[in-house]
Order: sequence, then C-alpha cells, then structure tokens
Amino acid sequence: MAESRPHFASDPPIQVTANSDSRLGWLNHIPSWLHGWLVPIVVLALWQLSGYLGWVTPTQLPTPLAILRRFIELALNGELYRHVSISFVRAIAGFALGSIAGLALGTFTGIGRLIERTLDPSLQMLRTIPLLALTPLFILWFGIGEFSKMLLISLGAFFPVYLNTFLGIRSVDSKLFQVTRILGFSRWQMIRRLILPTALPNILLGLRLALGISWLVLVFAEMMGTSSGIGIMIEEARGYSNTDIVFVGIILFAIVGALSDYVVRKLEKKLLGWRDTYTG
Repeated sequence: MAESRPHFASDPPIQVTANSDSRLGWLNHIPSWLHGWLVPIVVLALWQLSGYLGWVTPTQLPTPLAILRRFIELALNGELYRHVSISFVRAIAGFALGSIAGLALGTFTGIGRLIERTLDPSLQMLRTIPLLALTPLFILWFGIGEFSKMLLISLGAFFPVYLNTFLGIRSVDSKLFQVTRILGFSRWQMIRRLILPTALPNILLGLRLALGISWLVLVFAEMMGTSSGIGIMIEEARGYSNTDIVFVGIILFAIVGALSDYVVRKLEKKLLGWRDTYTG
C-alpha cells in the first residue's frame, strides 16, 4: 500500500474538474451587468405566464403587464405625481428633523459622559417602544394633520442616526485625542477636525438606515387619515380590491427608496473617498 505524503506549496496545483462549471458556461457569454437581472426576468416571465394561463385570478395577483398599464394610466392622469410628491415631502421632512436631532444628541452623548448617563437610559427605553403603539397618542395629541405624520416619521429616523453617531464617536482612537491636546485644539476644533470626520462612516450608515425607515413609517403615517399620498392610495385600492394599484404603490416605494439610497451612497463616495478603507 502506497504511503500518502502531505501536499506542499511547491507542489503543482491539483486540477479539479467541476461538471457544473461546464454546464453553466453559457453564463460567461452574458454581459456582467445583466447577471443581476436574470432572476427578476425569469420571475416576471413565470408570473405573466401564470396569469395568462389562468392559474391565478387578477384580483389575487394581476399580471406584470396589467400593473404596467395601470402605472401608465395613473401617470398620465396626474394621480401618480400628486401622491408621490406629497409622500416625498412628508418623508424627507420627517427624515431631516429626525436626522438632525439624532446627530445632535448622538454627538452630545458620545462626547460627554455626564450627558450620556443623563439622556441615554431614557432614549434607550423610548427606542424599544414600537412606533405603532405610539400612533394613537400622536393622533390624540397632535391630531391627524401633517405635523403628527412628520413627527412619527422623524421618530423612526431618529434612532438609527443617534445610535450610529454615538458608536462612531466612541470608536475614535483615544491616542488621537492626545494628539489634538498636544496641538492645542479647542473643543470645537476637536469636534470638527477629529471626531466628526472619524465618525463619518457610522453617521452616513445611520442616515442610510434612517432614510429606509422613513419610507416604512410613511405608510403607517399616511393611513392615520389623509386624502393623498402613496400610503392612502394603497389603502383605498385595498378597500376596492384594486390589487394592481396596490402593486403600483409598492413599486413606487421601491423606486423612490432605491433612488434615495443611491443619493446617500453618492454622498458617501464624495465624503469618504479620501479614506483607504472605503474602497476596500
């Protein structure tokens, strides 16, 4: 019986032939940018086929072509623009208010131990309360107007920015603080030239998370009572069993959310391009 020996780095590489690679070789002939669209295209084709063959009813699951026709119809009569523009203003206003408050309080609690011991326990308790549980209180206190919707969205956007700002500041190397003291930096210079640039990746991550949560909370906020907005459009369509309009609203949320995330990613690229770790 031949005795086996260990494989060393100097030995020639072992050739392994995978039959699966040869069977999937046709993928190499497809442009790389198209790879991510393969699964959605297959799903849409099967979806359209199942509706065409009558496997599902239009009320349960309208076909992609029916949803596209409804999308074009709403866009041409102006309904789509009206709902999207109002929802966009609500989401961005609530996001801006919550992000500014989260950035300010996250900075204060991250820098000052006394402020952290005073504010952070209360904020952490508030963070664990579901937003849906606070909706009745917002209606009782502020009514069903735009102000209550904006406050509900801002509360959802507040905590991702607050937590990530706090984490980013506490992640700053303590040796850098010693350098700034030697250089004679004032407290404001320390914040502007050391703390915020170092914590910027965490802050931008918090903004991306807050932006996504703002669109999620917007749906519930618009169902509190309003005459326009993507959320109320979906709710009214559900009441009349217009499933195609429900899908139009879902697609709108996906498109606007993806565009918002794209803007923040561009901002990250511009602000963090000087960091070697940003590009990997």
